Amino acid sequence: MDNFEIIVGYIPGIIGRVTQLHADYYSKQWNFSQYFEAKVASELSNFIRNLNEKDDCVWSLVKNGNIEGSIIIDGSSENENTAHLRWFIVSDGLKGCGAGNILMEKALSFCTLQEFNSVYLWTFQGLESARHLYEKYGFNLIKESKGNQWGTSVIEQKFEASI
Repeated sequence: MDNFEIIVGYIPGIIGRVTQLHADYYSKQWNFSQYFEAKVASELSNFIRNLNEKDDCVWSLVKNGNIEGSIIIDGSSENENTAHLRWFIVSDGLKGCGAGNILMEKALSFCTLQEFNSVYLWTFQGLESARHLYEKYGFNLIKESKGNQWGTSVIEQKFEASI
């Protein structure tokens, strides 16, 4: 297993690096454009600016001083007792070493601790490795439709898990 650490909470550079990880992956693999990168940067910036440590949490996966992954639970912008899992990504260099599982366990443990009833996420059809991980942790597909919330037409999927 690769040597990395998990840091909880805001760390300098997180907005830029998590945006970069998303932009790099989704532009190369799915041909997403600057619209997607700007959306990630804008929404992540707003989230970090208003971070409420009671209902929100950020985990960064750090290796050799660099952020190589993240997962975020956004509970403060949702209805009571519901959380939104967001900005979940692991760099190519750490895929396959259990990092995604560790991040998912941290996020869901936080949801349990905060007594959320459910947690949901948005993704799209075709991300099979991610879907496998979501289903492993109890997420079920509850909605699927064509959409373009990320600037590219895809089959959007909403998954939800009870806590």
